[in-house]
This record gives sequence, C-alpha cells and structure tokens, in this order.
Amino acid sequence: MMTAPSRTASRRRATSESTVELELDLDGTGASHIDTSVPFFDHLLTAFAKHSLTDLTVRASGDTAIDVHHTVEDVSIVLGSAIGEALGDKAGISRYGDALVPLDDALAQAVVDVSGRPYLVHDGEPAGFELHLIGGHFTGSLVRHTFEAISFHARLTTHIRVLAGRDPHHIAEAEYKAFARAFRQAKSFDPQVVGIPSTKGAL
Repeated sequence: MMTAPSRTASRRRATSESTVELELDLDGTGASHIDTSVPFFDHLLTAFAKHSLTDLTVRASGDTAIDVHHTVEDVSIVLGSAIGEALGDKAGISRYGDALVPLDDALAQAVVDVSGRPYLVHDGEPAGFELHLIGGHFTGSLVRHTFEAISFHARLTTHIRVLAGRDPHHIAEAEYKAFARAFRQAKSFDPQVVGIPSTKGAL
C-alpha cells in the first residue's frame, strides 16, 4: 500500500525588520507553538492551526516598537510560502473548500481554491474595523493584509466575506477560523481524485 508523501515545510526569513522561523505539517492534529511577539496574531495563528489541523511552530521577532506591521506581514509571507511548499504537486487533494463560521455576534464565510493562481476577494468588514486596535496593538487592517500575503505566497484563490459582526476581536477570529476550515477541506486528500484535480493537469 502506497503512503502519501510528507507534506511538511520549514522556512526562515531574516530582514532588517524581522526574523521569522516557521515549521508546519499539513497532516497534523492542529498542535501549535506560536510566538510572533504580537499577542493577538499569536491568537489568530493558533486558531488557524487548530481548525485547519495543521501542526504549526512559529518563532518571530521584529521592530514592534515601531509597529507590529512588519512582523505580522513577514510571518504571513513565510506561512504562505511554507504552505505552498508543503502542498507539493497537489495530487489527490480535494482542491476546494468552503466554510461558514460563527463567533457570537460575528459570522464569516471563506472559500479556498488551491488553484496555483493567487487571488484574494475580501469584503464585509464594518466601517472603521480597519482602524481599530484589537488588543491595543493589532490594527484591523492587518487582517486583510495577512490574507493577501498568505494567499499570494501559497498561490491560493481565497474569498472571505464578513456577513455579520460587531466586536472586532470576534470578526477577525471568525475570519481566521472560516479560512482555516475551508483550507482544511481544500488540502485534504480525496480518495476519488486520481492525480492532479485540474483539466490542465497542473495546479
């Protein structure tokens, strides 16, 4: 009986603004060890790991005394690159995933296509969300920015919609959980899929 190839990746990125070390296993149990030096982002990445069943270790530091933006952006770039590497040739995967996730007042929908064509459609966050400091340090605008970086570097087509929500913490977390659940479906192996799930023969 053939065994599926290991879908793991290990990445490091160092710039004058941040240093990021990341390891992941797409076929894990959702275990995580996250320390980005940005507490709310740690919270979001922990939720992503748990609900996508991806084992994830992240260690990052950066110029957060200036702004958390650089560190959050660079972690997202590395995460996307690692996902793309771990997916390999994508043979046998479901390719598509969708999820609708509530969190109290918030409701978010995510649809993911492991297409090889990076694209993000993101809407529905309430007016002013992008300016809100969640936890006093994480600007709401970073939520969309992280999805842009992850989708581009993992080469995913991602649609995310916020359908309801009042509390910024709940909205951001619902978006991440919806993305995680959709990605979990998309990356999963489908026993009925033979080879690459595309008429082109490549993704």
